[in-house]
Amino acid sequence: MKKIILTIAIAISSFAAFAGNPVAAGEENISRQVLEAFNTAFTTVKEVVWTEGSNYYKASFVYNEKYVFAYYSMDGDLLGITRYISPAELPLGLQISLNKNSNDCWVSDLFEVAKNGTTSYYITLESADTKTVMKSAGGSDWEVFKTVKKS
Repeated sequence: MKKIILTIAIAISSFAAFAGNPVAAGEENISRQVLEAFNTAFTTVKEVVWTEGSNYYKASFVYNEKYVFAYYSMDGDLLGITRYISPAELPLGLQISLNKNSNDCWVSDLFEVAKNGTTSYYITLESADTKTVMKSAGGSDWEVFKTVKKS
């Protein structure tokens, strides 16, 4: 009888613990290593959605009221973290440099990449004729990453 009561108590507590931690969208296909690495790194996130690429997993979630994307290898190693930002959130030196280099352009995309202890920024500047992606590694000056003529 004691074994039955103990088994029921364990089952109820396991169910309660599971019910308190709802499964994130797409999580059922993610390896335990990746989930453990993610849950260790990001303890206060909301709205987690998982997707699987050809050789990586991507977690999309809300962290400090910002949408963030974390990329993991199949073995659970963090490959990098990205988030969209506004031009006002750039380091001051990059803001000044951007103002000098973007005379007749507008910003259509800007995101920050944190990888291996370094932070890089990618910005897309558009004009009537071109779309230029610029990169800044480590918060230094901008360099042209890619330019495409619009058709």
